[in-house]
Amino acid sequence: MGEQASDQLIQDLEQKHDLVRQRIQKFTEIANAEAVRLPLYCFFETKKTELLRRILSPRWAKTLATGVTHKILVTESSACLHGFHRQGLDATHSGMNKFAGPECPNFKLVKDVVRQLVRNASAVLTLRKNSPDERHWMVPFGRNREFVGREAILQDLLGRIPPSVDKDNCQRTAIEGLGGVGKTQIALEAAFRVGDAHPDCSVFWVPAVDATSFENAYRVIGQLLKVPGINEEKADVKALVKTALSCESTGSWLLVIDNADDIKLFGDMDLGDYLPFSRKGSILFTTRNHEVAVELVESERRIIPVEEMSRDEALELLQKGLKGDQIGDVASTDALLEFLCNLPLAIRQASAYMGKKQISTAQYLELCNSSDEDTIELLSRDFEDRHRYKDIQNPVATTWLISFQHISEHDPLAADYLRFMCFLAGKDIPQSVLPPSGRLKTIDALGTLKAYAFISQHKESDTYDIHPLVQISMLCWLAQSGEQGEWAAKVLQRLADVFPVPKHENREEWIGYLPHTQRALELRKGTEDGDALTGLLSRVGESFHQLGKYEDAERMHRQALKLSENVLGKEHPDTLTSMNNLALVLGSQGKEKVLGKEHPDTLASMNNLALVLDSQGKYEEAERIHRQALGLKEKVLGKEHPSTLTSMSNLACVLDSQEKYKEADRIHRQALGLKEKVLGKEHPSTLTSMNHLASVLRKQGKYEEADRIHRQALGLSEKVLGKVRRGILEQEIRVVCLRAGHIRLLFYSLFFILLYFLLIACHRKGLGGRVTI
Repeated sequence: MGEQASDQLIQDLEQKHDLVRQRIQKFTEIANAEAVRLPLYCFFETKKTELLRRILSPRWAKTLATGVTHKILVTESSACLHGFHRQGLDATHSGMNKFAGPECPNFKLVKDVVRQLVRNASAVLTLRKNSPDERHWMVPFGRNREFVGREAILQDLLGRIPPSVDKDNCQRTAIEGLGGVGKTQIALEAAFRVGDAHPDCSVFWVPAVDATSFENAYRVIGQLLKVPGINEEKADVKALVKTALSCESTGSWLLVIDNADDIKLFGDMDLGDYLPFSRKGSILFTTRNHEVAVELVESERRIIPVEEMSRDEALELLQKGLKGDQIGDVASTDALLEFLCNLPLAIRQASAYMGKKQISTAQYLELCNSSDEDTIELLSRDFEDRHRYKDIQNPVATTWLISFQHISEHDPLAADYLRFMCFLAGKDIPQSVLPPSGRLKTIDALGTLKAYAFISQHKESDTYDIHPLVQISMLCWLAQSGEQGEWAAKVLQRLADVFPVPKHENREEWIGYLPHTQRALELRKGTEDGDALTGLLSRVGESFHQLGKYEDAERMHRQALKLSENVLGKEHPDTLTSMNNLALVLGSQGKEKVLGKEHPDTLASMNNLALVLDSQGKYEEAERIHRQALGLKEKVLGKEHPSTLTSMSNLACVLDSQEKYKEADRIHRQALGLKEKVLGKEHPSTLTSMNHLASVLRKQGKYEEADRIHRQALGLSEKVLGKVRRGILEQEIRVVCLRAGHIRLLFYSLFFILLYFLLIACHRKGLGGRVTI
């Protein structure tokens, strides 16, 4: 615009500058397109205008005129469109459409152009009519009127994918994200917007779900373009269409390749081998696989990641398919969207079910929270969606299963890692907890899972998160295939291998493992690998103990004790250690305050703790607790209760271990007398007390009395063993020895058992007589 233009005019144009520029650019693109081919000519002024002549008489204007008043009002750049013929006329701005007569040079120039347009009109119309690059629209879906949000992503796409964006290249762009995140719907909306804005641009849609769907779509493209030989039986359809689209005479096109998840779609030939190249073309991929996206577009900058919807977008999508009263409970609606992770496909699936069954978000959320089985059932239900492929099921779980099967075929270690991770807590999974398989293989496997968006890695950390709905789906697939128990055992064994003994020095390490171990223990479902599981339960219990979570610690230690008793036996050192751990937790938890000192559970815990202290050689502390337990049992249960008598024997054994023989002698005699009265002289526990007493007498040098009691015990044993299994007495003696730590007592007991068998042998051989010691 020249300097003498109206200030008001310039101001008005500046306010609409962007709009005017866009309109001119759009018109230029349409007119310049080969499918339209408008024969335009642009004329511009070359003679400066004298502005004073418009308001003064010619004489005064000429008198006052200076160089400043002579200017071009509309410059050549403003008057002409890029790419079209242009012609300057020797005229001022006001004289551009005025001619002095037939001989005027300007008139002759314009007349020649008009004659040329008339002469070429028929040929132009014929060319346009027969043009092979007429616009084609090959998209298998209608416009999704329920599409919401994603405006930032769409604007980014529309700035990249129209072929006119880069006239010197065939640009490639990829949309990547987790299955069900909405990639196809975004691509569909982008295709419609490109079609609206670029009427000369053909749009072709190719599903790359498998080789067959890809080739079928290419065949339709070839038929639309009238490619020679496309319908022949042995035609190389993919190669023919690639060649046709690569010809610039085909015109402007956008090729959408949906679900491009497998670069090896055609076996030996890569997907990229059949992609056309034309400066008038553009290719848009959708894929779940980041690695495929990088290989297809060759630059991270050409990849647009798609994540879950924002909360506002998710709510708007949910509202599209439901009535107001179904989403009236705001808290339940928000909770449901959080549970569904704002995932578009999951929201559409939930909305379809709620609409069909006429239930509210609160009721649907209740179904989701009832059990994992109900959740996976809901996620597995198919639903009608006209904007997805008819021959492919729509459910979220099915969508992910397809990806998992593909991973299993191409990267078995990645599939195993996914199975492993579904038993762990969903957040902050340390790489160190995964089964080791070599540094490079591990990186590759984790990279595969990240590429499919099943997991995400924390920045500058070897910890990962797994998508919660993927986790639930994975557990369901394992259960259906009968693999859940097997993998639960593998996970627990690995955790048992890596979970350290909890100490302050390694606090950060075991705290990192704790939530994952807790989750795996909850999902073990009958997995009872004794050694690994008992140790793991104990370490987890100790971890909770150190964190002050006494109820959780008690629960873990009780499980460890029960399992240890079943697998190893009640007297095994590991079982006694489990008793000790439980007793310590109960003490820290204040069970005596909760249940009372005289509660049976309290007394049992005291007894267990004292036994463990005894086995550890902590005799003084064991004695103190045994005395306390004995006193309480005499008060609560009575002096003649079997449990009271057991505590008396335990106390006497501890005194014996400390060489307090006189008091041990007294209490053993007291226990023996009460046992004979309550249980009878032939009861195994009575015989055990006799052996205890005899042992203490021998240690005091009272050999004759010790000898008499041992003989008496032997005689009664011979009599009892005829009535019950011989192993009872042996087991009872072994129990006592383990509890008291009396190696010598064990020796004497075994000696008398051997002596018993010797007597039997002599009797059978008829030797008769007596054997004395």
